[in-house]
Amino acid sequence: MALALLTAGCAGQDEDTSSPQGSSTASATPHGYVEGAQEAAEQQSRLVLNDPVTGDTRTLDLITGRTHETSRTAGATDLTTDGRFGYLPAEDGTRVLDTGAWTVDHGDHVHYYRAAIRDAGTFPAGPGARVRGDAAVTAVTGEDGRAAVYRRADLEQGRVGSPRTLPGTHAGAVVPYAEHLLTLTRDGRNGTPKVAVYDRAGGRVTSPDATCEDPAGDAVTRRGVVFGCADGALLVREDDGHFTAERIPYDRGLPAGERASSFRHRAGSDTLTAPAGDRAVWVLDVTERTWTRVETGPVVAANTAGEGSPLLVLETDGALHGYDIATGEPVARTGRLLTGDPGAVTGGHGPVIEVDRSRAYLNDPEGSRVHEIDYNDGLRVARTFDLDMKPALMVETGR
Repeated sequence: MALALLTAGCAGQDEDTSSPQGSSTASATPHGYVEGAQEAAEQQSRLVLNDPVTGDTRTLDLITGRTHETSRTAGATDLTTDGRFGYLPAEDGTRVLDTGAWTVDHGDHVHYYRAAIRDAGTFPAGPGARVRGDAAVTAVTGEDGRAAVYRRADLEQGRVGSPRTLPGTHAGAVVPYAEHLLTLTRDGRNGTPKVAVYDRAGGRVTSPDATCEDPAGDAVTRRGVVFGCADGALLVREDDGHFTAERIPYDRGLPAGERASSFRHRAGSDTLTAPAGDRAVWVLDVTERTWTRVETGPVVAANTAGEGSPLLVLETDGALHGYDIATGEPVARTGRLLTGDPGAVTGGHGPVIEVDRSRAYLNDPEGSRVHEIDYNDGLRVARTFDLDMKPALMVETGR
């Protein structure tokens, strides 16, 4: 419904469909109107925070600085987002939290929205579930490789809705992209995973003839979907309904511990980061199809805004370090930002770095706080948010 309203709002709501009394019913609805939401002039960023040990869950509004308490989710194995919803796989299923902040990009203009924070239900898939979503559907892939697809419109109405089961088993996450679903499937129990493309109804469509050995990690970029493979990355793209796959290989063979196995990046960016062993970070420029290995200190977490911004690396000294991606040279460093041992984890999870167009966010679980970093100003700490829980898991929404 929300998508239909947005489409109607941006397709000419200002037409004069006059009533017999001479009034225009269409012009009574503002352009971009979404029922139950307030349109804003800037991105409405919020952080979802969770402590897997206690189950404490909070949503931190970065515009107002206020923290909102939500129902507990103990034992969460992950926390991901599609820009609006937070997904927390746990023992009793994957909880869906509507953070009430999102962006709708129409290409020539953008709408920013804020609404009430609320629970939207629970997917049946539990620990280890991988959740990926776009503006129309949400794909949930269980640890057993089975996948189900849910309508985003149902989540926007505060309910999970009925799923459509995707055939086969999948070696990684099923990723919505270009009005289709991309995945890696196995031909036989021990076969090398191959790229498969489905329509949103679950029907198989023509797929590129490409394989991905030992898949790990995925990311959606403006250039296509990236899957991490043993020999590098596999980029799957769509052009006028036709899908192609292109390899972006490492320049040499690597042991498993030095391969990119999970990607982090700014939403909308084509520059991906991943640890390259214990003392280096991979930077994958999807536009240029190049890998760059940046030698750093011992890595805890990494990310970058891309497009000329520094590579941000949290190291075991508890400080955030900035590196020039092109040269690998250090360009900035904060003081110690983490409490206790930076290598320690809470509930099986360590700190992460979330990045948007102007700020980066670093969670300090043991210190019960989150730091906001201006990465364009020498890694200046702009704000620190003190919390009443340990934010071991964190994602940013509103994008």
